[in-house]
Amino acid sequence: MKIISQTLLKWHAEHGRHDLPWQNTQDAYRIWISEIMLQQTQVATVIPYYQKFMSSFPTVIDLAKADNDDVMHHWTGLGYYARARNLHKAAKQIAEQHKGIFPTHFDDVFALPGIGKSTAGAILAFSTSQRHPILDGNVKRVLARFYEVEGWYGKKEVEKKLWELADANTPSKNVATYTQAIMDFGATLCSRSKPNCQACPLQPNCAAFKNERVKELPHGKPKTNKPTKQTFMLLVKNANDEFLLQQNPPSGIWGGLWCPAQVETLEPNHAVGGLNVETLKTLPIFKHTFSHYHLEITPVLCRVIGDAQVVAESNQVWYKSQSDKALGLAAPVKKLMELYS
Repeated sequence: MKIISQTLLKWHAEHGRHDLPWQNTQDAYRIWISEIMLQQTQVATVIPYYQKFMSSFPTVIDLAKADNDDVMHHWTGLGYYARARNLHKAAKQIAEQHKGIFPTHFDDVFALPGIGKSTAGAILAFSTSQRHPILDGNVKRVLARFYEVEGWYGKKEVEKKLWELADANTPSKNVATYTQAIMDFGATLCSRSKPNCQACPLQPNCAAFKNERVKELPHGKPKTNKPTKQTFMLLVKNANDEFLLQQNPPSGIWGGLWCPAQVETLEPNHAVGGLNVETLKTLPIFKHTFSHYHLEITPVLCRVIGDAQVVAESNQVWYKSQSDKALGLAAPVKKLMELYS
């Protein structure tokens, strides 16, 4: 087996990313936040969110003590909101079980909400130089191409093979640098859609390049047609041009976030919490895609019949899109409010 670590370490010294806001630190808390934010999200998108998040919650204890709405507000627009909910839960767990100090044993880190095997390994590699292989999306792609691994890595046998390769290539020294190197390499040079094979130092030994399969590998998830669901979103406004929002349950789609009321069937009048509202006008359909289905949102402008006060409903609030009040909002909701304010 050809080992790629030394080649990637040399490449990273010259071409890797060295000045990202979460680099050049061994603070496990800062590293943890960045690793969670970077899941399913590009670096350029993460940077401003990370900087604002760390400014507001500079320590684990600050995050543990924070109000849930404040945490979700800082995540608004970043997507995959379960990440934020799990961060908050994990911070509380660290405060209660580890005296506010981020754990340094793998099993303790792995036991925290929202942290998988690869993320736990990356955090400990960066913060303590412990040797743990990682297997995020970038690493899977590099290994699948270099070793010409067949099959979709969502299958257990393929994932097992990739973990074995990841472990075999992780050096005993310079673990933190190697971990950053292979992540950077996959993100910038061995990218999914535009790999730069001509500049690749692994090219002479890359099986996918040799056999002209770079674009084919790694194999993607077998395609299935995503179902499309429809909902009517009631944009109820008061005289102050504020929208009536309700907080979703803590789990599920947009869990813990604030949204306008949604109904499956549109009627002339609806009961929204303690209010009766009249539908006025349907607006153009707004489409949003989740991992498992497409959602077609039909916004409906509404007005309150009678006194426009929220009565006895603790999960309701009148809210302006320009408000300074910290609420967690799903990106489509934020956009709709901005469009129809």
